[in-house]
Amino acid sequence: MCIAGKDKLVELIKKYKVINPFEERLLDGDGYVLTVKEDIKLHYLEHRNVVSHQIVYTPTNYVAHLTAKSRFGRLGLSFLNSVKVHSGWVGRLALELVNLSNERKSITIKRGQPLIHIEFISRDGKPSPYLGEYQFQFMTQEEVKTYIPILKETIPNYKMYEKVWFKRT
Repeated sequence: MCIAGKDKLVELIKKYKVINPFEERLLDGDGYVLTVKEDIKLHYLEHRNVVSHQIVYTPTNYVAHLTAKSRFGRLGLSFLNSVKVHSGWVGRLALELVNLSNERKSITIKRGQPLIHIEFISRDGKPSPYLGEYQFQFMTQEEVKTYIPILKETIPNYKMYEKVWFKRT
């Protein structure tokens, strides 16, 4: 297992839309920095689920991991999510945040402001794509349609997954 380097990540973005929309300025070392869909202000001790602006797709031979930008950690913002994005998963992420500021001040995150690092780590073994209820989370029908050809290309036995994913909608 290893982290996809910048060149490999850019290749994955172009080929499979693993980050969509993609902005080159948000590439950071061997990862990408996700932003939030809309401006948000968290008051002291407030917990919120904040939606990522970008859609994330994790190809079946990868798992993605998330870490918060230290800039916000220093302000007292804590990132509560588990740090894994399953292989085969596509959607916008729900980022669970809480303001634990020592100064008891509000923390504002602006749309487009770098917030959460995402890195793609290759995995060994047979693909085991995500089958849970959050597939296509916070996506429009049009956005889902753009990913169907990618999923058909990258997920073995796609038809079986399609039956599970679209049975719920």
